[in-house]
Amino acid sequence: MAETSPWGASTVLGDMPAETPTMMPAQVLDEAPAPMRPPRTSPPGMTERRLLLVLGTLIIGTFGAGEITRSLSSDGIQAIDVVLMGLFFALFAWIAFGFLNAFAGFLLLVSGRSVPTPAAAPSARPVGRTAILLPIHNEEVEPVFARLRAMSRSIAAAGGTQLFEFFILSDSKPEREVLEHKAFRRLRMLSPLPVWYRRRMINEARKPGNIADWVRRHGGGFDYMMVLDADSLMSGAAVMRLAAAMDRHPQVGLLQTIPMVIGGETLFARWQQFCARLYGPVFSAGLLWWSGAEASFWGHNAIIRTAAFAEACGLPKLSGPEPFGGHIMSHDMFEAALLRRRGWGCHMVAMQDGTYEEYPPTFVEHAQRDRRWCQGNLQHLRVLDTAGVHWVSRLQLLMGASAYLTSPLWLLLLGASAIVAAHSEGEIQIIAPSGWLLALTIVLLFGPKFMALGWMLADPVRRQGFGGGRALTKSVFADIPLSALVAPMMMMTQTLAVIDILRGRKSGWAVQNRVSDGISLSDAARASKPHLVLGTAMAIAAILGWQAAIWMSPIFAGLLASPLLVAWTSRASIGRASARHRYFLIPEERRPNPLIRDAQVSPEDLGEPIEARWSAGEVIA
Repeated sequence: MAETSPWGASTVLGDMPAETPTMMPAQVLDEAPAPMRPPRTSPPGMTERRLLLVLGTLIIGTFGAGEITRSLSSDGIQAIDVVLMGLFFALFAWIAFGFLNAFAGFLLLVSGRSVPTPAAAPSARPVGRTAILLPIHNEEVEPVFARLRAMSRSIAAAGGTQLFEFFILSDSKPEREVLEHKAFRRLRMLSPLPVWYRRRMINEARKPGNIADWVRRHGGGFDYMMVLDADSLMSGAAVMRLAAAMDRHPQVGLLQTIPMVIGGETLFARWQQFCARLYGPVFSAGLLWWSGAEASFWGHNAIIRTAAFAEACGLPKLSGPEPFGGHIMSHDMFEAALLRRRGWGCHMVAMQDGTYEEYPPTFVEHAQRDRRWCQGNLQHLRVLDTAGVHWVSRLQLLMGASAYLTSPLWLLLLGASAIVAAHSEGEIQIIAPSGWLLALTIVLLFGPKFMALGWMLADPVRRQGFGGGRALTKSVFADIPLSALVAPMMMMTQTLAVIDILRGRKSGWAVQNRVSDGISLSDAARASKPHLVLGTAMAIAAILGWQAAIWMSPIFAGLLASPLLVAWTSRASIGRASARHRYFLIPEERRPNPLIRDAQVSPEDLGEPIEARWSAGEVIA
């Protein structure tokens, strides 16, 4: 039957335990809470590290802008020159920040040192109770429930049967309920851990509303909650260590793991998971180095102190219409800022294994997901002035928005460069950078890739995980031209998304297709019309000025090739062929651990039901 929430969230249907309510008030964003002491878990030297990072970024950005200024000042500085210099400084500083973050991570990795983070010994057993929450929205049932089954078995094997419970929180359409409930009943019979399911009849506030509804109804009965995505997978050892670390550090509100990407079959997904697996450790170590107790929340594969979340993270509805008003879409980063605002430590934790996610199978699916993230991250500009938020949390919110604003800024930079060049002696010529600036740009763009490659090659075990030194090296040299061609596509796609959002168009809440095997060339061409138009215009402009053709060719080549790239990389057959030829191999693909193998089995094929080791208690029938 349906039950009406006393907090007005929605009605729910499903099988759930007796409620253990807790209050979760909406936060007042223009009034700072009482001042809190910094978390004792904050590592020493954070101020100096952040100062180095910011100053280094400003110095490199200023140098780049200065070099461009010298090339423009021969015939005097015009208004358009000032615009170009401002754009160049902002974009060059953005690239510099990413490089310096990776460089700090690289130095940390090669030195063998680690950043102190809240942790527990591998053998530590948690005391507090943890709810593992899986919000779903019209997902494919079998792979989602197979991953839960694998996690349940792994947690039981690690000795956590009495400490963890699964909650499947559905926001799916009514017609999906029968499939979900059938899979849930089967999983409940097979699982050594308690498993609960409910579906909201009204999907108020999407995923954050889904989680908030659970917190208000059941959060009082659990010390911690672990949030998953539909493609998340975590080992029993990992979740036990996270819960034990929360027991040991009562000032910590959030521990965010760094998931490894697995499960890719198409060329696009295999390429992206290779890049994440190879380059991720360098960038993640850099984030660990400077984020301290002000780390971000990525929305999944993380553990949260339930009482802290209820106290700090009730999200208000922003004034004004969507897309900038209404419910906060990209809730995770802002929730981390609100936790830290109340004095709770938010930390990233690095694990060797045991925390995984998957990547969209095609560029089109990636772009659809990116469109939602773009709207949510731009919405963060509305909450940058929230009273009492730590400056590092503000910086991370700004960086999240900047990740999408840089694409239209790059397009504006190209346009401003063309205008400046067109007024230079009557010829259409691109502004050529100096040799120093060109060399520095190459280092900033490609340096992190080669730092990661060097670190992996230096260790035989790491090297063999990627198929050996030859396979690893040739995969990096395949990634570089692919990345160069796809970058203009991403620039155009994100620019169109930003324009759509500024025009007031909402992203909606489409179902994410996590499995795909091919997009036809005609469909790819239809999806790439704006890319083809811009690429053609740039190619014509470049032909009119031969110097422009040299500098602009990678950009218009990527735009003109976008239909071929979208269609070609979407095929699982090409993904399998790349694996046979030892391109884009990752350790989990070559030697999948038992957890990953277990998660690839459908719940329908997992054998006979086991005897339940828990009591169903009261349920909502």
